[in-house]
Amino acid sequence: MKRLIAIILLAGFAMGLAGCNTMRGAGQDIQQGGQKLEGAAERNK
Repeated sequence: MKRLIAIILLAGFAMGLAGCNTMRGAGQDIQQGGQKLEGAAERNK
């Protein structure tokens, strides 16, 4: 389970870095990745 969460987090972070051009964009991308990770954790309780 921890491995799945780590993979999801890393994939989200990598996509976020690839898609943002500014620090504000980076913050938004990281926030969205965190929300996805939180949702995955809630679904897998």
